[in-house]
Parts: sequence; C-alpha cells; structure tokens
Amino acid sequence: MAEQASAELTIRDASESDAPACAAIYRPFVLGTAVSFELNPPTDEEMAARIREASSSHAWLVAETGGEVTGYAYARPFAAREAYRWSCETSIYLSPIRRRAGLGRALYTALLARLIERGFRVAVAKMTLPNPASEGLHAALGFRPVGVHPRIGYKNGAWHDIAIAQLTLAADDDPPIEPR
Repeated sequence: MAEQASAELTIRDASESDAPACAAIYRPFVLGTAVSFELNPPTDEEMAARIREASSSHAWLVAETGGEVTGYAYARPFAAREAYRWSCETSIYLSPIRRRAGLGRALYTALLARLIERGFRVAVAKMTLPNPASEGLHAALGFRPVGVHPRIGYKNGAWHDIAIAQLTLAADDDPPIEPR
C-alpha cells in the first residue's frame, strides 16, 4: 500500500516494530474500559503476532502523527467457516489525544479501501454499548446497525451489550473472487 500522508498524518501498513506503540494505545482500553472484553493487555510480542497474522490475510494499518503512532485499524476473519471468507471483522483504536480529530475516519477509509482491493465483500464492526463515538464513526462511514447481543460480556462488575454494524463493500451478486 502506498502511504497516505498529509503534512502531519501518515497512514501506512503496520509492521511488527509497531507492536509496542499499538499495545500502548490498546492497554488503557483493556485495563480501564469495557470497550475491549480482554482482561489482560497483550504483551508487545503478542501484539506483534496479531499484526503479523492480520497483515497476512486482511490488513493492519497504523496512523502516524508527527512521526508517532497515534492509532491503528485492522481487519480479521469474521468467522472460521469457509463460506464466511469474504467477510471480515474490523476494529480501530486511537490514542486519547487524537480522538475527534478525523484520524478515525482517515484510518478506516484507508482500511476499507484495502479490504475492497483484496476482494472482501462485507465488513462487520462490534461495539460495546454505550459508545457514541464509535457508533457515530461507523454510521458516518456507511455501516448500518444489524443487531445487538444483549448482556453478552461481563467486565468491570457489569454486563455489557454489543452492537453489531455491517458495511457492504461490494454489492453485486456475481460469484466472488478469492480474497487476496
């Protein structure tokens, strides 16, 4: 992928060397919120493995602002069964100092373009409720709500709902090509 850059913002493919920065961005979501249902933050090594795996089959992008990684977005398989291989689940995490600055939209736009280029047909996002910022970002990018899993996860002393939103990446009914 060619880098997408502005005077201050660069969006590029992640590498394993970005793992410490991605882990640092993700850690507060794991430790202090129910946004992630993980209970223990991944180590830098675990994050490097996640980057390697997502990059090999789907995509993992990072945003750099002034040379510092300030967010990341990635896609992974939606489900294990073979018929789902054209669908993917997307996620995005931003540094708290960079929220509401257009970074999420820029990252997601680049991620969705990459997924379309690779032959994926549907992107699915799951969001812990309430999460107005994430719901707003996904709606602005064309994701539509398709359901809610009520009280599906227990974290931080409470049950949490998960909203599911879906975006059609390719709307034709032609037989799909194999994802690249």
